[in-house]
Amino acid sequence: MVLAGKLFKLEERVPLELIAEKLKDWKMERVEEYGEQEIKLMSEVRELDFRKDLLWGIYSEDKVIPTTYRGELRYNLFTRESGFFFTEKEGTTLLFVVEKWRIANNIASKLGEIIIPGPGAVVEAKISHDTLKELHESNPEATKVIYFDQVDLPNINKLALYGNALQDTTLYHEYLKHGKIWYVVFEDKKYGLVVGLTRNCVVTIFSKIDEETFINYVLERIVPLMERE
Repeated sequence: MVLAGKLFKLEERVPLELIAEKLKDWKMERVEEYGEQEIKLMSEVRELDFRKDLLWGIYSEDKVIPTTYRGELRYNLFTRESGFFFTEKEGTTLLFVVEKWRIANNIASKLGEIIIPGPGAVVEAKISHDTLKELHESNPEATKVIYFDQVDLPNINKLALYGNALQDTTLYHEYLKHGKIWYVVFEDKKYGLVVGLTRNCVVTIFSKIDEETFINYVLERIVPLMERE
């Protein structure tokens, strides 16, 4: 099972106790129209829990999926539950959402609005091009895929190296002249995991792993790579 998540940071430091106070028992109902039906949907924060220096929780949101059954349009409801945690590192309040990046963005934005009303409360954490470059060059045999963006070649948005092409150091250095490393897939032998990592801190684990181990890996391995102010 592939697990993915994204790391964010709050624009201002907020103590975890205050975050817990603002998120506790938060819920919001909304009514959406589907055809002639009005469907009541719920979003809420549940199961807040302090574990060591982390504030864990679940963000749940009701969704509607239209389906067709024997020519009849039906609306099926389901509840998506997404884990998240807040922590503090070096005076910065961090948020990690265990979801694919688009969903993680939406959840982070909503949590930010609850904690600090107004736009821009939560922003993406960043990992520099130089950090990803060092990650690859420190153990190139472990790298499986590299994507480059900000490419200055006409009509080319991205460049990629994978498989045998990664052994071609000349090609790698040529690509470095024309773009920046955006995404790396590598084998982290210390942890026995195959990991995908982007500059905007999207983390994907391609190995079999449970959510708690994933969180511990992010804290131990990914957070230290993040750019500091």
